[in-house]
Amino acid sequence: MDEYLGIIKLFAGTFVPQNYLACNGQLLPIQQYAAVFSLLGTTYGGDGVSTFALPDLRSRIPVGTGQGPGLSNFVQGQKSGTEQITLLANNLPAHNHPVTGSVKIPTNDSNADAESPDGAYLGTPEQSIYSSTTNGFAADAVTQLATGVVGNNVPVSVMQPYLALNYIICVNGVYPSRP
Repeated sequence: MDEYLGIIKLFAGTFVPQNYLACNGQLLPIQQYAAVFSLLGTTYGGDGVSTFALPDLRSRIPVGTGQGPGLSNFVQGQKSGTEQITLLANNLPAHNHPVTGSVKIPTNDSNADAESPDGAYLGTPEQSIYSSTTNGFAADAVTQLATGVVGNNVPVSVMQPYLALNYIICVNGVYPSRP
């Protein structure tokens, strides 16, 4: 076999080929897989005395180590991420919900000469109700206005489109030479 130990590949079959194991985080005995352990160490788990773990790529997407320009730094073996999030108000950009509206006040001029306003309407329909002189103040029509609560805190998927395949790692092959 000419494959390097520790090489990880995608495999479209429904089994794991000879000389490979599934990248499912399983613990392996160091004594049986000493060469693979010398490459992986305990980066992916294990006690480093009798066991070490293979990378667990079930439901995970690999990402290159290091830090690209303007990107986050990723260390070998680091796990992170989530399949869904719940957005909070702090996650949203600053914005407002302007409200506009109009109020139609019923009027009736048939009893425009009533002495008491009890049970009555404004006296003149569709006429100006303003005066050039002040002799009192009307009460505020609206003192507080709210748009109401929106949303229901349902988690949102943040998964990119995907196709599930098997990640396999070579455990029986050529030991890679170091530069």
